Amino acid sequence: MKIIQAIILAAFVLLLAACGNNEDTNENANSVNDVAPTDTETTTDHGATDKSDVGFEMAGGNIEEVQNVPEAEKKALMNAFNEYMGAFNEEDIDRYMKTISKNPEGFNYENEKVVVEDTFAEYDTVRTAENVTIIEYDEAQAQVYADIEVKLSHPTSGAELDRNGRQVTVFVKEDGNWLVTSVYFIGETTE
Repeated sequence: MKIIQAIILAAFVLLLAACGNNEDTNENANSVNDVAPTDTETTTDHGATDKSDVGFEMAGGNIEEVQNVPEAEKKALMNAFNEYMGAFNEEDIDRYMKTISKNPEGFNYENEKVVVEDTFAEYDTVRTAENVTIIEYDEAQAQVYADIEVKLSHPTSGAELDRNGRQVTVFVKEDGNWLVTSVYFIGETTE
């Protein structure tokens, strides 16, 4: 039973909710992989000082593609998002960390590396994205929405956990590249 609890805890870690500069009493690693402490999340804004910074309501709303994205930037953003997902799925820590901003707004860069290395060592995880849509864009920052499915397994015990949710990945432009600066995630509740 403890292994199942550990798997569930790890799944929460992998659901990618960013934690910011809030003075919350929850202890976490301030990782892009941190999430809300319960299974009944309504939103996981975790320290967003101005919730209007996220391009849609995490608890609902229509997802509409923003129309002002130049074609070259759209391609670059989609490539950046796919690289971020692919590097994680292939458990390539160096490649993954190259997709993360050196000065993220939603988590600590060094802590992120430690948490992700630990995750790769302990679990097999595959994240799948559908309905990937650029929902906010300007020349310095963009937001990419996706429906995310997380499949987590513990190789030693064989325990597995699947989790679905909605995610907004916020990118910033650094040295000409789009890099992840924060992540907002809301998991679907199961009844």
